[in-house]
Amino acid sequence: MQNIAIFGATGSIGGSTLDVLSHYKDRYQVFALTANSRVEELVRLCESHHPRIALVADESKKDELAFALKSRGLSDIEVWAGESDLVRLAALPEVDVAVLAIVGAAGLAPTFSAARAGKRLLLANKESVVCGGALLMKSIKEHGAELLPVDSEHNAIFQCLTSASDEDRKNARLILTASGGPFRKRMDLTEVTPEDAVAHPTWNMGRKISVDSATLMNKGLEVIEASWLFGFPPDRIDVVIHPQSLIHSMVQYADGCILAQMGAPDMRTPIAYSLGWPERLDGFAKRVDFAALGSVTFEAPDIQRFPQLGYAYEALRMGGAASIVLNAANEIAVEAFLDRRIRFLDIARACRHMMDTMVLAAPKSLPEVLAADREARIKTREVIAQW
Repeated sequence: MQNIAIFGATGSIGGSTLDVLSHYKDRYQVFALTANSRVEELVRLCESHHPRIALVADESKKDELAFALKSRGLSDIEVWAGESDLVRLAALPEVDVAVLAIVGAAGLAPTFSAARAGKRLLLANKESVVCGGALLMKSIKEHGAELLPVDSEHNAIFQCLTSASDEDRKNARLILTASGGPFRKRMDLTEVTPEDAVAHPTWNMGRKISVDSATLMNKGLEVIEASWLFGFPPDRIDVVIHPQSLIHSMVQYADGCILAQMGAPDMRTPIAYSLGWPERLDGFAKRVDFAALGSVTFEAPDIQRFPQLGYAYEALRMGGAASIVLNAANEIAVEAFLDRRIRFLDIARACRHMMDTMVLAAPKSLPEVLAADREARIKTREVIAQW
């Protein structure tokens, strides 16, 4: 019996993970559930899964969570709160597997904590790799942690590289697939609303990630992430638009052979794979019916309309803290767009401005990573406030 802690339990990844775990109660126990501030949703999950610990990252919500649990007869569940408790939970000896599904840079500290504690990390927080880069990979290696990528694209590449030798890897190319988002065929993006941007045609995701998919920034972050996860330089990582979202990513080897991981667009599949690895668990996703499939298509991404994908490659080549600056600028700009303070195209504008004006050395520790992230956020907010 393995104890599972889910960081970001009220999000889409958290929900899919809990669904998979519900089929394997003889193998896994939900030990802890965390949320940022959505107390009522966290309490409902606690009613269904009865963890030992419930944690709310917003410390001002701690008493509300404690009262809600007590009023529903769940006073035996420990109530934790705040970032320090997130970090403590990730390193707790009782935790065997940490599912890291917190959105944004807020996921950095618990991810590093789980790595230092030698946990199995089911990582769905892109920013931990985008911002943490070499530091995170070094920590995982030094402390004997296991990192299993949950994002469908990186999970697919992980599977396609499993049998590859070091020599095979040296000459291989990674091919990340992208759905293209809701604006693949929309040429004029000047009047895009938040409602338009979060209406993803294939995946059910949170608002921030949905906007990132609409700008292709999500794919840009995945390029940066893939470079660190698998040790590939940016010139051996390609992106191709694949609207059907059935092929989740591919690896092309030196002989021209391409290995692709294919399946229904359902996050339960990579989650189940990561939980059970090296064994394959059934994620109970819908099976692909090839007879009814119809066409499977591919096209090149339009970097002119979606420049943030190009910015990600540029950040990788720049090195230093460029990826941290790009990620922070994007988070603040997306937040402003969703609050209707800026327009859709201003998200890319903010990212471009910050990459052009803020150049920082590569951080040498997690505190330096977090400091660079904070500085970039502050400056992005200042820039946006002037528009």
